[in-house]
Amino acid sequence: MALPEVHNIAQVPITSHAFSGDRSQLAVSLNSNDVQIYSRSGTDFVPTETLSEHDKLITSIDWAPNSNRIVTASQDRNAYVWQETPDPETGKLVWKPTLVLLRINRSATYVRWSPNEDKFAVASGARAISICSFDAENNWWVAKHLKKPIRSTVLSVDWHPNNVLLAAGSADMKARVFSAFIKEVDQRPAPTVWGSKLPFNTVCGEYTSPAGGWVHTVGFSPSGDVLAFASHDSSVSIVYPGGPAIYNIRMTSLPLVTLTWTSEDSIVAAGHDCRPLVFTGSEAGWQETGTLDDSKSGETSRAGAAGASSVGRLKAGAFATFRDADTRGQSSISGSSPSADTKLLTVHQNTITNARPYEIHGDQVTRVSTTGVDGILAIWDVNAVTALTARVGGIQLR
Repeated sequence: MALPEVHNIAQVPITSHAFSGDRSQLAVSLNSNDVQIYSRSGTDFVPTETLSEHDKLITSIDWAPNSNRIVTASQDRNAYVWQETPDPETGKLVWKPTLVLLRINRSATYVRWSPNEDKFAVASGARAISICSFDAENNWWVAKHLKKPIRSTVLSVDWHPNNVLLAAGSADMKARVFSAFIKEVDQRPAPTVWGSKLPFNTVCGEYTSPAGGWVHTVGFSPSGDVLAFASHDSSVSIVYPGGPAIYNIRMTSLPLVTLTWTSEDSIVAAGHDCRPLVFTGSEAGWQETGTLDDSKSGETSRAGAAGASSVGRLKAGAFATFRDADTRGQSSISGSSPSADTKLLTVHQNTITNARPYEIHGDQVTRVSTTGVDGILAIWDVNAVTALTARVGGIQLR
């Protein structure tokens, strides 16, 4: 079985991450108001640049693979679009920021480029979604708002492949599908299972969390004909609007906060359980089929990562005890190895905050990347699925 590729990026939480189109660079927010750019050097990622413009914590990052532009959203209620341009003095490529006024009075929570990369959507705590497109005449980004009938903070968004429809999950316990059609930008879309007449802010679908939990994450299938969303009530729901049919999968584990489709019949989702779970199915039904995190591979990967980062006496028992207590809130029991009382059997040692496609062949995602509160980046082979065991968050149940 292929072991996951594990990188200890930082000793602080990774709020969001995004790879460049060729996957040679990585942008991360290390729970701060800066974006760190890492470049792949052999098997490691080394920091190369820092993008500093935001005043408060960066909540989300997205990197457009074709236009090579980065968009960032922050608690300072602003977004920035970053583009590499030659420095007039040195000729070296530098990242130039462009401020996007979102016209919101609460934190921006999530951002994603549209498939055509000509607009992006920013979710916020202002009960609105800003759809931003570029006005070439005035040389700035213009924001239009999707508002009704959102009643609380929008936690995630995802674009339909047709570049017009947008799915949104929010804290009012609803997942919705909106039309984000902008006449100056978009061509009239072909009819879909979500509808044919799609003026801006049309609600094409509204779905409630099964037991009334916040909808943490939403995602369209590769065809755009199916919608999946995960809620804080430890459930995953798959919606077939053409049926219509909704399949709810209730789990005994902790809630999921991020998901990504790997094919038309497969989803990888992760969250507070610290391991990526795999769900498969079709219009006939869906089920949880396994996990990408085998406990043995987790131990091997952590051992390798720990060994690679050890520096002489810095791995001494006393030093490790104080370091873990300071950076991760971990303590050791007398007579046991340092932090053995809190060591999980999974690769990730804390909540997974982001799961994103990493490698795509044809219409199939073959590898996904995850980052979490433990500062770890892991890259998983989606075919390396192991059957679920009686472990919850890496703790053996007896």
